[in-house]
Amino acid sequence: MSVNTDNTRSPLDLVKWLIAVALVAAAVGGNLYYSEFSVLERAVAVVALIIAALFVAANTNKGKTFREFAKEARIEVRKVVWPTKQETTHTTLIIFAAVLIMSLILWGLDGIIVRFVNLITSLGL
Repeated sequence: MSVNTDNTRSPLDLVKWLIAVALVAAAVGGNLYYSEFSVLERAVAVVALIIAALFVAANTNKGKTFREFAKEARIEVRKVVWPTKQETTHTTLIIFAAVLIMSLILWGLDGIIVRFVNLITSLGL
């Protein structure tokens, strides 16, 4: 992973962030204000405004850094060796068996504790 130490803030970035926030606010406000329109029309408008806001935010310095991070993360995920179906099934069965055994142990301990508490309370100690 590359380390980027360039933390310069551009006034243009601030404008881009303000535009992105304004687009999201317009999506929320417009959805509420234009409630007489059909849900489909409002949903399309909201999705379009959110996509526009994401596009504007992606072109800021932080947005570019995030895109680079996402690309590197995707490369790393491709390197992962995922378990086979048989390995997943065996692991699941082992977990079920462990949960069953622990639940029986806890059930038995609970029964012992209940009997012990009943014994103490019946004696009036």
